[in-house]
Amino acid sequence: MTQTAEYPFGPLPMEQAAEHIRAILRDRPMTKVTMPVGGDVWVVHRNKAAKELLSDKRFVREPFRTGEREVPFMAPFPDMLRSTLQFEDPPQHTKLRKLVQKGITPRRVKAMRESAVAFANELIDQMVVKGGTRDLISEYAMSLPIQMLSNLLGVPVEDRERFEHWSSSFLETSGKTVEEMGQDVAELAGYMSELIARRREEPREDLLSALANARDKDETLTDDEILPIAFILIIGGFDNTATFLASGVLALLRSDDQRERLLADIDGLASTAAEEVLRHGRTAVSLQMGGGGSLVPFVATEDVEIDGQLVKEGEAIAVDPGLAGHDPEVFDDPFRFDIGRTDNPHLTLSHGLHHCLGAPLARMELQVGITELFRRLPGLRLDGEPTYSSEHISQPMTSMPVAW
Repeated sequence: MTQTAEYPFGPLPMEQAAEHIRAILRDRPMTKVTMPVGGDVWVVHRNKAAKELLSDKRFVREPFRTGEREVPFMAPFPDMLRSTLQFEDPPQHTKLRKLVQKGITPRRVKAMRESAVAFANELIDQMVVKGGTRDLISEYAMSLPIQMLSNLLGVPVEDRERFEHWSSSFLETSGKTVEEMGQDVAELAGYMSELIARRREEPREDLLSALANARDKDETLTDDEILPIAFILIIGGFDNTATFLASGVLALLRSDDQRERLLADIDGLASTAAEEVLRHGRTAVSLQMGGGGSLVPFVATEDVEIDGQLVKEGEAIAVDPGLAGHDPEVFDDPFRFDIGRTDNPHLTLSHGLHHCLGAPLARMELQVGITELFRRLPGLRLDGEPTYSSEHISQPMTSMPVAW
C-alpha cells in the first residue's frame, strides 16, 4: 500500500492539518506506528473502523494487564494503571462494569447535578469577591471535578482536603516528584481501603457503599477489586474532566460567534456544546492539529480484517480519537467548532465495551461547568495568555488568567 500522507504528523496549522487528515482517511483505515515504548501498534483513523474495533471482543488487553507485553504508547504505562478496570477483559470486565454502572445511574447523576450547580456558583462567588484577574484553572476547572468525584465516592467533607491533596498526584500538572507521587498514591490507597471497610459496615448513598455491599448473584467485590475502580474514576474524573472544562471555556472565549450563540440560549445548547468540546475543544483552542495520540491499545487474539486491513493475531491495535472525531464521512464540516452540532458520534470517551464508565458524570460536569460560568459572567474574557506544561505528552493547561 502506498501511503500518501504521513502519520504521525504535526501539529500543523488547521487548514493544512485538515487537508493532511483528509488524505490519510482517503488512503487507509489505519497506520502501523512504532511507539517510543512497547513497539509496533496499528493506529485506527476512520470512525467506522474504530467503532468496529472497540466493539469486537477478539481484541483484548490481558497481555498488557499481566505484564506479558509492554503497552505500546508514547511513554511507559504506570503499573498501577494496568491494574484498573480498563485493562480487564470479559467476563471479569463485564462483572465489574455492571456493578459500577449500578452506582453511576442516571438518577444518581441527575441528583448530583443540583450539587454541581450549587458548587460551581460557590466557586464563581469566591472569584467575584476576590475580583481582579483570577486563574480559572486553579479556582474553577480543577475544583469542580474533585468536588463531584468526592460526592460520587462518598468521601466525607472533613477528609476532602486530604483527598484532594492525594488525588492531585494523578494530575499531569502536579509538579510532584516520583517519590512524592508514590507516597501520595500509597496514602490514598490506605485511606480508600479504610473508607471501603467503613462503608461495608455503615453503607450510605454513594458509589463506594454500592460497590462494597454488592450482593447480586454472588457478585461480591473484594477490596482489591474496588480499589482499582476508585483509582480509575479518580484519574478520569479529575484530570481529564478538568482539562476538558478548561479547553471548552478557552475555545468559547476565542470564538466570538460561538460564545454569543451560547449566551443567547445557554440551557438549549448546554448538551451539544459539551459534546463539541469533547470532540473538538482542544483543537479549537490551539488552531492547530496533529495526529499520533491514541486510546489504550488492544491485542488481536486471532487474525481479524477491519475495513480491508488485516490485523494479525498478536498484533497491537489502538484508536486515534482525534482523527476518528474529524472523519468527513461521519461529521459535517468536521474542522469547524460548532456548539450546536447535533450528530456528534465522537470517540473521545471511547465506545462499546470500554466506553468511559464516568461518561455521564463527565458530561454533566462539563455542561454545568460551562453554562454556569457564562451565565454568571457573560462578560468573561481572557486577561493574559494561558500557560501549558511542556513536560507532559498532553501539554495540559496550567493557568488561564480571566476577568469580566
